[in-house]
Amino acid sequence: MKSFFISIFIALALFSCTNPQSQIPTLGTPTVTKDGLQYPTIKPFSFIDQDSNVITNATFDNKIYVADFFFLNCGTICPKMTKQMKRLYKEFKEDNRVVFLSHTIDPQHDSISRLKEHATLLGVESSKWHFVTGNEDSIYNIAEHSYYSSAHADSTADGGLIHSGGFILVDKNKNVRGIYDGTDPTATAKLMLTIKTLLKEQFEK
Repeated sequence: MKSFFISIFIALALFSCTNPQSQIPTLGTPTVTKDGLQYPTIKPFSFIDQDSNVITNATFDNKIYVADFFFLNCGTICPKMTKQMKRLYKEFKEDNRVVFLSHTIDPQHDSISRLKEHATLLGVESSKWHFVTGNEDSIYNIAEHSYYSSAHADSTADGGLIHSGGFILVDKNKNVRGIYDGTDPTATAKLMLTIKTLLKEQFEK
């Protein structure tokens, strides 16, 4: 029992050393290493965006990004989420340190050309907001195992698919720093402020 409390003390001490100024929590269970607490990072991925570009973890090197899940035939929460993500896009349009990543969970129907049409109708820049498709299992797995979200088939749901309505905030180190309700304007406003705080924390030291 004594050794257990010693380990906890060491972990807390390491945390205070590695994150002395952080105002924003990091999601996931950390492991203790010689360099401090190490939090889970986004697992490697490879998807294709609306311009047929391959999008991987490296696309977001030294970037803060907001990720979500959607599908074009969704008539419930997706339009609300798109509206709120567009608010974020407009707010950070001129800041190349912030980008956006939307994963379709319906790759059978949401082709690259349909994603391109969707992006064009929204009037957004492809380099700023990536709408990606890929292997169905890969999309579902990254939702669950990297973004603390859910995405899967459900015959009882609208369009036969279901997904979380969260906006996932990922920092430049590929750590998840928060999940915000993508259908709620108040939550979006909070996320907007959090991104600005995170920019200061990670880029303006």
